[in-house]
Amino acid sequence: MIEEVKEKDICECVNVIRVSFATVADEFGFTAENAPKFTAFATTEERLKWHLFGEHRRMYAFWDNGKIVGYYSLLLQSNNECELNNLCVLPAYRHRKIGQELLFHAFNTAKKANCVKINIGIVEEKKKLKNWYEQFGFTHTGTKKYDFFPFTCGYMEKIL
Repeated sequence: MIEEVKEKDICECVNVIRVSFATVADEFGFTAENAPKFTAFATTEERLKWHLFGEHRRMYAFWDNGKIVGYYSLLLQSNNECELNNLCVLPAYRHRKIGQELLFHAFNTAKKANCVKINIGIVEEKKKLKNWYEQFGFTHTGTKKYDFFPFTCGYMEKIL
């Protein structure tokens, strides 16, 4: 079941994000030393509280038996666009279509907010994830290399 995140859920959301993104970090050799701004290392309660109360991001969690096992947030941008952030599912819950449910929920939430496009950023080298988003209508729009990441950021968008 997908529900909106409340302040009391933030700590559990941080854990879900960090554990979920740690699999990518492990796969590519990212560490807190070589990629301190990578999601698995940079996500904190303070940061998520800023997203919720400072930026007014819409945050949603997938609950299974009273436990948060998946998460995403939407940041409303200009020009009726939004950015999908941190869509993730705990490793033990993957391959059950929870990510797909969260993604479809994000599409519907964005449409209700009058967004016409969703933007995402991913680890460009994570081809399986890139292909997953493409099967749901996202198109690749470019890449950017940052000095503070040991990987290339890939950017994608979906017209709603």
